[in-house]
Amino acid sequence: MIEFFIGVDGGGSGTRARLARAGGVEIAEGASGPSGLMHGIAKAWASVDDAAVAAFRAAGLDFPNKSSIAIGLGLAGVHNKQWAAEFVAANPGYARVALESDGHTTVLGAHQGQPGAIIALGTGSVGEIKLNDGRHVEVGGWGFPAGDEASGAWMGLRAINHVQQVLDGRLPANAFATEVANACGGQRDAIQNWLAQASQTHYAQLARIVLQHGDSNDTARAILLEAGRQVQLMADALDASGTLPIALCGGLAAPLRPYLPVSMLKRIVNPHGDSAAGALRLIQQHLNS
Repeated sequence: MIEFFIGVDGGGSGTRARLARAGGVEIAEGASGPSGLMHGIAKAWASVDDAAVAAFRAAGLDFPNKSSIAIGLGLAGVHNKQWAAEFVAANPGYARVALESDGHTTVLGAHQGQPGAIIALGTGSVGEIKLNDGRHVEVGGWGFPAGDEASGAWMGLRAINHVQQVLDGRLPANAFATEVANACGGQRDAIQNWLAQASQTHYAQLARIVLQHGDSNDTARAILLEAGRQVQLMADALDASGTLPIALCGGLAAPLRPYLPVSMLKRIVNPHGDSAAGALRLIQQHLNS
């Protein structure tokens, strides 16, 4: 018998699990490390389990047998169908599993299951729309480093490229480049070692520095303005008519807002819920279908 629902939002930087009783009342949330499928199936499930355990702990409950839990997940990397199939096949004992992309669950959460669009801006980025006929259409989300425009990793990649040009003498030294360089080891050899091991998550951690220097450094500001332009391109591709609401979601949604084109601002609405709320809705719909 299913006693609990869990909705999971998992990406390249972390995982959140929203816990609800079978009646739908949300009671707690837990967090853990990355669960994007690009990090490996075993690691993804381990992070999901850790976040679920943390949610039960936050609710003051012992973690029950997984056969009493139905879990909905919105994870980065689901577009790789092999990874998605392997992830579901590796289910460690949950009663029911419903898996979609984090973009899909973000749409469900942002618009409470109704038609509308989202652009999720975090470690990666993706745009998705639920049309009036119920179809979901995605824009972006191609993955780092080839895509994920306006994401934290995308910004970090451009920041470290600026550092390389400064250290080579191709551009003049500046405080922005110095801070980024120090975050990656400081000197050329250390930075090259950093680059050899850097993941999407590492690059995304540099976005904070880009944002801090947006008002004082032309290169940082240019990165942020281009990010804003990319957000508008995604919005136009999702809904050229401009008739459906668009919610900006993710950790970079608010920090990037000042860098969006003015024409974009009037199309934005506040999301009703997040990806974890959408994942809860997903598993509830799955059970009722």
